[in-house]
Amino acid sequence: MIISEINNYIKITTLFIMLFLISCGSRKDIVYLQNAQQFETEVETNTFEPKFKIDDILSIYISSFDMAATTPFNLTKGSGEDIQELEYVIDKEGFIDFPVLGKIKLLGLSTSEAKELFRTKLIDGGYLKDPIVNIRIKNFRVTVLGQVRQPGTYNVAGERITILEAIGLAGDLDIKGRRDNVLVIRDFNGAKTYTRINLTTKEFIHSPVYYLTQNDVVYIEPNNSVVKTSNLDSRLTIGLSLFSIMLTAIIAITR
Repeated sequence: MIISEINNYIKITTLFIMLFLISCGSRKDIVYLQNAQQFETEVETNTFEPKFKIDDILSIYISSFDMAATTPFNLTKGSGEDIQELEYVIDKEGFIDFPVLGKIKLLGLSTSEAKELFRTKLIDGGYLKDPIVNIRIKNFRVTVLGQVRQPGTYNVAGERITILEAIGLAGDLDIKGRRDNVLVIRDFNGAKTYTRINLTTKEFIHSPVYYLTQNDVVYIEPNNSVVKTSNLDSRLTIGLSLFSIMLTAIIAITR
């Protein structure tokens, strides 16, 4: 009887192992851009520029041929070797408080639009004849979570990053991540949008989230095999525990 029970134990264990092995991914589950054809050309028509949001941190530097005239606009903080340029935070109403020019509303503007706004104010106000305005978003970062090799938050040096580049920063998706249902969470002044894209087709490059904006979150959810395996792990642990108890009881009784 004991030998019979051991044989049953082996059969059940083998069955569980087979269930683990049958959850295999196919090419259509893991390959990006599957419908892109050889030598196919995709013309870039996207002139995307990020728009300024509430709580954005900006670096603004004004220069001109007459550098002495620009001094009032380029305030610094600290002293000695610790001198740093002043940063500006867009407040809840969408304004920054800039030296000499006062309150300026930047909410919803792109970098190029903001530069033109500053140039107009500086020239029309008679402050500078030929100002050069440099504006940079200091808090441009994106977060990549879920089934990637290195989830985390990444700082972006420029102001233009694609979702593929962001995933690249995170070490690419691991084999367990779903390529066909990637979620991008975007926050614009308190209103969140949720957009899903399919990386296995080329059409996602036309998505409004192909280019990410500051503080976007990219989430890669686990594929079905991971979910099934997770459920199976729990059932397997419970099943083996019960079977072990039963086997121990059978051995004790037969003795």
